[in-house]
Amino acid sequence: MSDVAVNPVSNLDTVALAATTPEKHQPWKELGLKEDEYQSIREILGRRPTSSELAMYSVMWSEHCSYKSSKIYLRQFGEKVTDEMKKHLMVGMGENAGVVDIGEGWAVTFKVESHNHPSYIEPFQGAATGVGGIVRDILTMGARPIAVMDQLRFGAVENPDTARVVHGVTAGISFYGNCLGLPNIGGETVFDKVYQGNPLVNALSVGALRHEDLKLAKASNPGDLVILFGARTGADGIGGVSVLASETFDSTGPTKRPAVQVGDPFAEKVLIECCLELYHAGVVAGIQDLGGAGISCATSELASNGGAGMRVDLEKVLKRDESLTPEEILMSESQERMMGIVPKKDLKAFVALVEKWEVEYSILGEVINEDRLYINWHGEEIVNVPPRTVAHDGPVYHRPVAYPAWIDALNADTVVAAGLARSNDNATEIAAQLVEVVSSPNQADKSWITDQYDHYVGGNTALAQPDDSGMVRVSEETGLGVAIATDANGRFCQLDPYNGAKLALAEAYRNVAASGASPMAVTNCLNFGSPENPEVMWQFQQATAGLADGCLELGIPVTGGNVSFYNQTGDVAIHPTPVVGVLGVIDNVARRIPSGWQDSGNNIYLLGVTRDELDGSAWAGVIHNHLGGKPPVVDLAGEKALADLLHGASLQGLVASAHDLADGGLAQAVVESSLRFGVGARVWLGELMERDGVDLTAALFSESTGRVLVSVGREDDVKFVGLCEARNVPVLRIGVTDLAGSDAVVAIKDVADFSLDELRNSWKATLPELFG
Repeated sequence: MSDVAVNPVSNLDTVALAATTPEKHQPWKELGLKEDEYQSIREILGRRPTSSELAMYSVMWSEHCSYKSSKIYLRQFGEKVTDEMKKHLMVGMGENAGVVDIGEGWAVTFKVESHNHPSYIEPFQGAATGVGGIVRDILTMGARPIAVMDQLRFGAVENPDTARVVHGVTAGISFYGNCLGLPNIGGETVFDKVYQGNPLVNALSVGALRHEDLKLAKASNPGDLVILFGARTGADGIGGVSVLASETFDSTGPTKRPAVQVGDPFAEKVLIECCLELYHAGVVAGIQDLGGAGISCATSELASNGGAGMRVDLEKVLKRDESLTPEEILMSESQERMMGIVPKKDLKAFVALVEKWEVEYSILGEVINEDRLYINWHGEEIVNVPPRTVAHDGPVYHRPVAYPAWIDALNADTVVAAGLARSNDNATEIAAQLVEVVSSPNQADKSWITDQYDHYVGGNTALAQPDDSGMVRVSEETGLGVAIATDANGRFCQLDPYNGAKLALAEAYRNVAASGASPMAVTNCLNFGSPENPEVMWQFQQATAGLADGCLELGIPVTGGNVSFYNQTGDVAIHPTPVVGVLGVIDNVARRIPSGWQDSGNNIYLLGVTRDELDGSAWAGVIHNHLGGKPPVVDLAGEKALADLLHGASLQGLVASAHDLADGGLAQAVVESSLRFGVGARVWLGELMERDGVDLTAALFSESTGRVLVSVGREDDVKFVGLCEARNVPVLRIGVTDLAGSDAVVAIKDVADFSLDELRNSWKATLPELFG
């Protein structure tokens, strides 16, 4: 280094200087703080903050990190619980990810998070680092990550900008996940013009661990060392969470390009193996990943969680760019970094392991027996704060809530009131509608996207896209595994956010049950517009209440999740999109139930009752470009009975396939069940229409809940029907599976005989034709 280097402490805003210059103007507004928040910081410290302290508070008090607008509503996930719901819960909300006991000494940890705003600005890196961040959250719990999923919402297919985002996001997800060697076992992709300027990129990861390997991220033992290891700190992602995820996009704002992080999956793969070995060797008291808010978050949260303090020398951070200021180092969200708390006696062993994996590290400081976080820069004190005020005791808002002025008119605009034409007496027309619905962008085959992902790397995937849920084996000895499904219907939530959230929960729960697994726990990613809009806060209030009430009724706990606000452009918010993930346990993945029939000559049964529920449906949207009315009725007691039935039938080996009914109704389920393995079907609807009092359009396209389509071998027929009747689950035989091969058809009586090859061509062609 040159002898004429710039003095690193010239122009430094120290604690001492802050105490003597109270009047100094500070850019609190530019950093996303409100005036009363800035004043609150001055009161906490008894002086103005230094620029480094201001940087820390601004990122940690941002909406994304502090949950300041949502906290009062999220509490009910921890309040609306019974002792029975907590029976399998090892770690609940508030940690990096929830942990659930799945038996045999195994536990799994899972969580879904958003990376929405960065993925609009820079789709590839935004999506890639979203995967990297959620995987590191799983790793900090002491678990080996075993799978990922993603929940995507894009703008209108015809808008030229949609292709830019779609190509970037799918490439980013596949690049990062495939390089990590993690199977992508499912998810969702939805197109709607409401997401045009605010695409949603939610990423889920699941990890497995032995009970005794559970770790919590906290620094509680004075004298332990604070060590930063992994990638070097750079200028990427500076202020990402506060600048990007905590405000809306508008045409007049500053460019936000520098705020997107850059990911390196190969560095993360090494970091995963290094961390797991550090855990195994017992040389770390805890590890916190550096995601949103970077070092600001890791230092303050570790100290706050452990009820201790820290003394850190910031100049010891290894940097990619030596010109970084202390404020930038504190705010940087450079990826693939971890902060470890290491007892001094274990330092030698820690160093040996990180050097074995060729991972760089630097000792920044140590844990102290004092409720303070001290950060120095070349010997000068630049941060002196109570860590809890940064990490956990941020502002809590009771934002104004207002019943939307438009919602009554929207609810009154039902399919019936709007006079949407039904073609019950025109077989040709209703057959054409079926093909149009099934091949519409949201119902069509998603393999153009999902084929970019590796579903089977690792050799433990039991079910993956396009099955109803993803399933992965946890124990190679016994076959113990977990199934995960995620769902959200923004159209239903726009009509009724309370029941819309319950519907998302019910569908994910049903999808897990349809695989043969028993639903056990919930995670969520709540995507909404601006919390500064009282109507958005009403939607949020309703959706969180619906989800909490639904979990209580089903008896499964929320283990954690994420809130993403400010998903709006100007005054136009996205549809409320609460993504709900349900995790279920299966004693042996060999018992899994696929979503399509594989043999001819099996009987096809519809479980559940069909009502005339077409409001908000795929049929209303695709055929009539209509959204209005009320979403389908949710019957969670019925869902529970249905799940119990499927589990019992699966244990007895009575069910050859199971596919839930949701978007696109029975028509979609029949077509997908046939296309899954190329086996045709003959279906008749007359008895269903008579029993349930619905017309042909409703029989085909209604999205009534609590319904599953199953195929049953003839030898198991009597037993299966008896099981349904014993459990009071409505059951009706509506068809038989037919031939496979080039002559295969889906024959729906009084509608049409559809060639399976032609259906497949229509279903598969949509996305490639749109996106190349």
